[in-house]
Amino acid sequence: MAQRILIVDDEESIVTLLKYNIEQSGFETEVAYTGREALDQANEQSFDLIVLDVMLPEMDGMEVCKQLRQKQVDTPILMLTAKDDEFDKVLGLELGADDYLTKPFSPREVVARIKAILRRSIARVNETKDDMEEIALGDLKIYPEQYEATIKGQGLEFTPKEFELLLYLTKNKGRVLSRDQLLSAVWNYDFVGDTRIVDVHISHLREKIEPDTKKPVYIKTIRGLGYKMEDPTRDA
Repeated sequence: MAQRILIVDDEESIVTLLKYNIEQSGFETEVAYTGREALDQANEQSFDLIVLDVMLPEMDGMEVCKQLRQKQVDTPILMLTAKDDEFDKVLGLELGADDYLTKPFSPREVVARIKAILRRSIARVNETKDDMEEIALGDLKIYPEQYEATIKGQGLEFTPKEFELLLYLTKNKGRVLSRDQLLSAVWNYDFVGDTRIVDVHISHLREKIEPDTKKPVYIKTIRGLGYKMEDPTRDA
């Protein structure tokens, strides 16, 4: 069965161009022209990927992405924008987008990005399936198969990217990981040295798992190098 792509843009000419080229590459497509329509379709139907424009009527693409991630819809999202604005890129990735493409773009580049995102998505699923057992560090318990975690038995809520970051840190417990390494591994994104997105997500994780965010015992900052996940009970 062909993989299904939802194309969201308020410019009919762009939708027509993307629809033709994506379907020529073997995918099935559905289209939406407003943010509200996109949100409704993504909530009601199953898609393998969403091509989502930022500037949309009724609800912009950032808000669509945010609401989908809040509802634990983890369909990969490729965001499109006419703005070559670094802040937009960081915000889009922070909200849970998987990649970002600035207009104008070639249809071939969009298709290439779609295929790359889908390959990475399948690889992450397979990697998770290969390591489904519960992971325990002190009071923190992580359940990769369910995409769930608890602290002292209390359930925690994460965005998909927050959970992937937590899982990657945990699987590499004791290793110092640079911000560039984390950006590449979790976001699969070479973001020209701007790694603020990593710091933002680390901060969010600490708020959820650390007893005292000012004195973290799980995610340690290694000054000048990056971050390291530790087991607080290791030396207890």
